[in-house]
Amino acid sequence: MSSSCQRTVVEIRHGVDKLRCMIYQHSVCYSIIPYRVGRQRSAPTLVKIIVKLLASSTFCKSIASTFWLLRPLAPLGDGNMEALILTNRHLRRSAPTICRSCNRKLRQKLVRSFSNTNTSRPDIYDVVCVGGGPAGLSLLAAIKANPTTAGLRVALVEAQDLNKLRSWRLPPDRFSNRCSSLTPASANFLNNIGAWTHIQRDRVQGYEEMQVWDGVSDARIEFDWAPGSAPDSPSGRTIAYMIENLNLTSGLLKRIDELGGITTFDSARVEKITFGEETEELDLREWPIVQLDGGKQLAARLLVGADGANSPVRTFAGIDSKGWDYGRHGVVATLELEGDSQTFGGGNGDAKVAFQRFLPNGPVAMLPLPGNRSTLVWSTTPANAALLKSLSPKDFVALVNAAFRLSMVDLQFMHTMSTGHEDELNWRLQHTRFDPTAVPRSVVGVQEGTIASFPLKMRHADTYIGERVALVGDAAHTVHPLAGQGLNQGQGDVESLAKTIDYAVAHGQDIGTRMSLESYNAERYAANHILLGVVDKLHKLYSVESGPLVPLRSFGLNAVNAIGSLKGFFMQQAAGNGIKLF
Repeated sequence: MSSSCQRTVVEIRHGVDKLRCMIYQHSVCYSIIPYRVGRQRSAPTLVKIIVKLLASSTFCKSIASTFWLLRPLAPLGDGNMEALILTNRHLRRSAPTICRSCNRKLRQKLVRSFSNTNTSRPDIYDVVCVGGGPAGLSLLAAIKANPTTAGLRVALVEAQDLNKLRSWRLPPDRFSNRCSSLTPASANFLNNIGAWTHIQRDRVQGYEEMQVWDGVSDARIEFDWAPGSAPDSPSGRTIAYMIENLNLTSGLLKRIDELGGITTFDSARVEKITFGEETEELDLREWPIVQLDGGKQLAARLLVGADGANSPVRTFAGIDSKGWDYGRHGVVATLELEGDSQTFGGGNGDAKVAFQRFLPNGPVAMLPLPGNRSTLVWSTTPANAALLKSLSPKDFVALVNAAFRLSMVDLQFMHTMSTGHEDELNWRLQHTRFDPTAVPRSVVGVQEGTIASFPLKMRHADTYIGERVALVGDAAHTVHPLAGQGLNQGQGDVESLAKTIDYAVAHGQDIGTRMSLESYNAERYAANHILLGVVDKLHKLYSVESGPLVPLRSFGLNAVNAIGSLKGFFMQQAAGNGIKLF
């Protein structure tokens, strides 16, 4: 048993006519010993009585190597009882005499509380995290990397086989199709918890510019740093880093293995989550009990839901999630570009550039990866997504190139074709005027097996916390990918929750109570809600193909592009280095 498992709390309260001793371990009340006393008993006399009882018990001599007495923030039971402080000197003082019969009964009760004969008793943890994605793994790494919270007993529950993630590796010229944009602020957090060094950095690509334009009006904004406006930070002029999700989770797992002290239940499915029961040994009526498919039970002082949009933890907590489906699918693929790298407009510079064009059916984005590779994220209708997945590689490549170059009318026509897109594009490009320096390099190939799609939706939980429950990442919110902020929102949640747990532990609070978790909810809910709203409105704004909204949005885009200070402000916010507004 580790030293953290042996920590014991003894709380003594006395009222007008009774005295109560409560013995805790891991904040679980194992024994409550009430004693009736006369009104004439003074506080010093009560202290002497309870010291004799504790000093004579097997519990104090065999289990508790160190004692603390915590003065609780609020009464745990009888409101008229006061807490008495016992020092280590008092607790170690031997008792002169005590009734053998009373001592025998007390000893049996206390020893029975710590017997191991009850096989159905759940394992008790300070933090149980359900979900081994980037959010869940980052939280566990943050807890164990912090000296204040490193002593917490922590468990991870994940349905996948984590050994496959630990050994994940691809050839240098092949990339996963699920990539995310990581802001410098998120990268800095990963560095602070020691995970950044475990990521395969040769597979991470930063970019310093982003070109965004309206597919209907061609109004454009160029997110590039003006001279002297780049933030004074280690990331310099980097707007974001493109990273494979598997690369991130693999690096986080390596950091967790390095830190140690985390009990992992992988390839384990959560069968149900219920509240515990009160028994002669334990009172877990307010504690979540996670039951795994193998029969294992985990009791959590704090249960963290990092288990995705269909979160069982959120369902257990009774937290509703509101939102809507967009009726769009996100098509992803790994692309090969002509030339050696994706630089702006085919120039000779080394700066990587991201491109995004807003089409009426949804934005299409090409984001740089190392070398001449790029990742595609195309938000479109389910019918168009099905068409893209059914095309031959050369026709798929032709339709992707068309999405960044042709007019809306030409592009819509090409979506009605089932084959022959390459020849159709070559003919239409002869009659289409466009600036070749304002679009990405031409796509020449698509990596086999990387074309896939997933439905797009917006969801936001009513709250991120419950009693002994906290939600992070997709379990709390799901956002449209057009801003590339999904992963960063989750990392922001984790950083805030880790800070909240740190404060609670440092100040002797119960990390699972709603009061201790309220600062996390207050810090993250409003900020995420505003970002979700902005992204949702942008999607709806650029879904309009005609009417007065088109010139209005074009005017706004051109205005922001012309005002350097305003554009710089937006870039700082996108990079996570700007002024914290909420």
